[in-house]
Amino acid sequence: MSSFNDPSAVARYAEGPARQVPGLHALQQMALLLLAEHVPSDGHVLVLGAGGGLELKAFAERQPGWRFLGIDPSAEMLKLAEQTLGPLASRVELLEGYIDDAPNTRFDGATCLLTLHFLSTEQRLDALKKLRQRLKPGAPLVVAHHSFPQSEPEKTRWLSRYAAFAVLSGIPEANAKTAIGAIGSRLPLLSPEQEAALLHEAGFPSVELFYAAFTFRGWVAYAPS
Repeated sequence: MSSFNDPSAVARYAEGPARQVPGLHALQQMALLLLAEHVPSDGHVLVLGAGGGLELKAFAERQPGWRFLGIDPSAEMLKLAEQTLGPLASRVELLEGYIDDAPNTRFDGATCLLTLHFLSTEQRLDALKKLRQRLKPGAPLVVAHHSFPQSEPEKTRWLSRYAAFAVLSGIPEANAKTAIGAIGSRLPLLSPEQEAALLHEAGFPSVELFYAAFTFRGWVAYAPS
């Protein structure tokens, strides 16, 4: 994650996710729809891992009455988020830090996209618990990140598919191969079954899979009523 503090890497960030995450824009739209099922027209939404501002912009454009708290540990990424949001930034509070730094306000909904796969199992569970504590009863949490079978040969097969998609999207083959090596060896990845179990352990009684795209999975979970 150190690259997120590198200004030159941050400047190139916006072009990366769309090439690496199958259906990124559709994922953001689905997250928006899942939030909108429960978040009122004047709702307050927590976005953890908000650096870059891509989902904040997608949400704010479609929901003009929503307010947002965007949290990210990278000051450089938050600067990019502010630039990405432009005039929409008036409805967004950007906070440098982690979920521990979020106020104990109860939010109407929350998202954590393309972030949790950087955290160890223990850190991930802790973050999920603290997200749940900051949600109103019945409020939705939308998460999506790398999650695929971790046994061989399935793991290598799915990473190869991820790389093939990246190359087809315009990423040089050498870069794609380097990326899957880093993902496979450095990220503390979990299988989809482990991810769902972790959400339940964090206190979310209802967990639903809504997104599956090669090495990525997404769930919507609901705080207990």
